[in-house]
Amino acid sequence: MPKCTAPVRGHQSPSARANCPACGGGYSGRSSYGSYGSYSPSVSSYGSSSGQSNGGSSTSSKRPSWSQKNSSVIYTSEQVRTLTPVRNSIEKLAEKSDLRDVFLCHAWDDRKGLAKLLHDLLVSRGVTVWFSEKDILLGAPLLRAIDKGLANSRVGLVLVTPAMLRRLPAEGVADKELSVLLARDRLIPIVHDTTYEALRDVSPLLGSRSGLDTSEETIEDIVAKLEELITL
Repeated sequence: MPKCTAPVRGHQSPSARANCPACGGGYSGRSSYGSYGSYSPSVSSYGSSSGQSNGGSSTSSKRPSWSQKNSSVIYTSEQVRTLTPVRNSIEKLAEKSDLRDVFLCHAWDDRKGLAKLLHDLLVSRGVTVWFSEKDILLGAPLLRAIDKGLANSRVGLVLVTPAMLRRLPAEGVADKELSVLLARDRLIPIVHDTTYEALRDVSPLLGSRSGLDTSEETIEDIVAKLEELITL
């Protein structure tokens, strides 16, 4: 069977196409591409095609309105849907320059583990974080300090871990923080080492909120999404 010469000569003119032993001037299927070498399949900006994400799931990837054109951060359609109301709330607070970017709500047991890691990664990217380990001074009234932190932050992050699930039924400080955060459209749960099903068993209201999950992506990827979300 004759081989197409487009990879060598290119079909950039009628005469080149006519001289091809395979195409012979009678096939016009490549004409709209100029030359064979310039053709590439239709692929989304996140490296997936036909509605498939990089991980091969059926959840499509989508670029949210707040993501920069040259950004390499990948979002699922569900994440865009979840984070859009939070972004809208952030934009409404744009003129209040004295606010922290995020308030980090976590269980006491996580303060030196994942909560600190999340805090440090966010700070390394220039995100300002209200974090009890840094912002509550020795001897300061605890609940008053938390109230102030909540009131002066754009977004609330809730680190949902097994320790948090154990603490919530006791209705301690973390539960009071959540009550305030749930009343606003500025709450993002981050699930780690547990599931949303387990969270719904303990807190149906918090479990009804979609968020981010470390079983689906790394904590570094989550931090990259949060940085983009709060950047105006």
